[in-house]
Amino acid sequence: MHYENMEPAVFLERPNRFVAYVEQAGKREICHVKNTGRCRELLIPGAELYVQRSDNPARKTALDLISVKKGEQWVNIDSQAPNKAVAEWLENGGLGEKEIQIRPEYRYENSRFDFYLESAGRKAFMEVKGVTLEEEGVARFPDAPTKRGIKHLQELIHCVKNGYDAYIFFVIQLKGVYMFEPNDRTHPAFGETLRKAAAEGVQILAYDCVVTPDEMKIDRRIEVRL
Repeated sequence: MHYENMEPAVFLERPNRFVAYVEQAGKREICHVKNTGRCRELLIPGAELYVQRSDNPARKTALDLISVKKGEQWVNIDSQAPNKAVAEWLENGGLGEKEIQIRPEYRYENSRFDFYLESAGRKAFMEVKGVTLEEEGVARFPDAPTKRGIKHLQELIHCVKNGYDAYIFFVIQLKGVYMFEPNDRTHPAFGETLRKAAAEGVQILAYDCVVTPDEMKIDRRIEVRL
């Protein structure tokens, strides 16, 4: 996936989950943060950023924070990017299916899933989670407690019991990792539920991404350690 209207900036501060202040073209600007996670190891004063400028005059903030430089690599922190990247990956045969029906935001019973997939008689539901937390080559999710994430796992278990295939896809929005694991230190209940989901037949996928300031593309499958 590719972004248009990208501009460099420098991170200054983040007063709340939704906005940050950046220095952009020599001026202090307010910027929308498209990620409600903590991102504490990324959003530090002086960090290099790329922001996307909107041409919508009705918006309260003209800028969206898209990517941040960590060390020598770029990390995409746009929480909407993983679903778009997975859609591209599926369309390009990521699951090994040559012909596949892909229906985003699909309702089933009392749940809504990121994707419903159908191919050669096989029917599946998929939930997507973006991962930005990396420590010494290990990617972890979540970086903050997520009751919603637990609910999604429980819904996927329900789908398996009803005869569907089910996937949870962790999109690691950076390169340089060799393993993914649940972040039991931050939210042990999520890790417990993820292990239960795996035991019940939910398939766990974790892939890293090639990230530049204005692009993100799913790349290589990463080992999952539960």
